[in-house]
Amino acid sequence: MKTEPPSCHCSLTAAMSIFETARAKINLCLDVTEKLPDGYHGVRGVMQSIDFSDQLEISPDLAADKRGWRVESNIRYIPSGETNLAARAALLFHSHTGAGPRSGLIKIKKRIPVCGGFGGGSSDAAAVLRALNREFAAGLGRAELERLGERLGSDVPFCVAGGTALAEGKGEKLTPLPHLDCYTVVCRPDFSCSTPELFAAIDKMKMRIRPDVPGMVKAVAEGDLQGVARRLFNVFEEALPKKQAEAIWVIKDLLIDSGALGAVMTGSGSGVFGIFPNKNAAEEGCRRLKAEGVECHLARTTRAIE
Repeated sequence: MKTEPPSCHCSLTAAMSIFETARAKINLCLDVTEKLPDGYHGVRGVMQSIDFSDQLEISPDLAADKRGWRVESNIRYIPSGETNLAARAALLFHSHTGAGPRSGLIKIKKRIPVCGGFGGGSSDAAAVLRALNREFAAGLGRAELERLGERLGSDVPFCVAGGTALAEGKGEKLTPLPHLDCYTVVCRPDFSCSTPELFAAIDKMKMRIRPDVPGMVKAVAEGDLQGVARRLFNVFEEALPKKQAEAIWVIKDLLIDSGALGAVMTGSGSGVFGIFPNKNAAEEGCRRLKAEGVECHLARTTRAIE
């Protein structure tokens, strides 16, 4: 990503700012495969980054006696201290590499909805790792940054580079897939879903239907957008409380009625997205949904960051 002003690794000043883009992710398909001995869950599915993004300004404080990272955001309820995932990423980077500052300010202009299943917090953390690695010449490769990200959260490894990938394990085992180029409309209902409660519900359920992950991988590899749309599926939808499930289905129906080839909830919700055949169709779909009072945004899929 481009930084302003140009970096100088030898004589950085406290006034320096590093700019980085944090891109949202969507789950084209998502399965929960098992409960692991450590209490976490195994997952399997295909993830995709999109150009619906947060913007970060990272201002390192290089004073030797300063310690601690602060976070500011246009969203008031975002944590401002070191419980924020972006601040934790900065601390982890320094402790792992010895490079970069021990303190500073991270300003996040949030566009990615909070608690929507779009990986906003994870993407912010990944953006901090990328930016500090670049600006302080730490020399960490993509695989090592992903391993660092794994210590912060299951979606962070994918968000380090994004693109299109098969995710397995806890989400950290990533297999890159060919770029899927398409337009989406992402929607945010006016409620949030509880990830722990959904995992607990899945633990008690006998799943009737599971996503066709191999079929999705094949459709992506062949650039078969219709095939991708037919295989959109998220097991978390099966575990939603009744009222939330009904609200999700209303938005999915609106997306289909507005021209989407398919629609599905992303992550553990409550965000929903639809895949459209082209930009004009997506723009028209977005206009129709907004007319129905749905919070939505036009987005395009993005390639992995090199």
